[in-house]
Amino acid sequence: MKKLNKHVSVIFPKPKIVGKRDWGEEKLLVLISKLLSLKLLTLKKGKKGGLQFHHKKNECGYLLKGKLLIRYDDGSGKLKNKTLKPGDCFHFPPGSIHQEEALETCKIIEASSPHFNDRVRVENIYNIKAHGGLPSTKKNDVLIK
Repeated sequence: MKKLNKHVSVIFPKPKIVGKRDWGEEKLLVLISKLLSLKLLTLKKGKKGGLQFHHKKNECGYLLKGKLLIRYDDGSGKLKNKTLKPGDCFHFPPGSIHQEEALETCKIIEASSPHFNDRVRVENIYNIKAHGGLPSTKKNDVLIK
C-alpha cells in the first residue's frame, strides 16, 4: 500500500442558525472558508425575501419541498415569474435581480459563495414597497467568510 504524505481528517460540521429571518429560517450546514457555503432554507407559506441582487455572491439552489415563485429581471427591465416545484433548481449569478416567494412552505438546499452580507435591495426600481428585511450593502463592505 502506498503511504500518504499528508493525512487530512474528514469534518462533520454542526448546523447552526444564521440569524432571525422574517420569512423563515436560514441554517448554515457547511462553510468551506472563502470557497462555499451550504444552507438549508425554510420559507414559510406566503413569505418572501427582498427583491435584490448580489455584488459578488453566486448562489444556486435545489427545491426539496413546496412551491416556490421566483421573480426575476431577464434584462428587459421588467419582472418575470417562474414557479418551481420539488426537484427544480435555480442559479442566481452576481448581478441578477431575483426574489423568492413561498406559495407553499418550502425547503431549499442552497449552495453559494460565502458572501453572507452581500445584497442590494431594488424594490424602489420596480415601484414595489419594501417590507422589512435586511438592508443593502455597499460593494466595498461585502465580507467573505
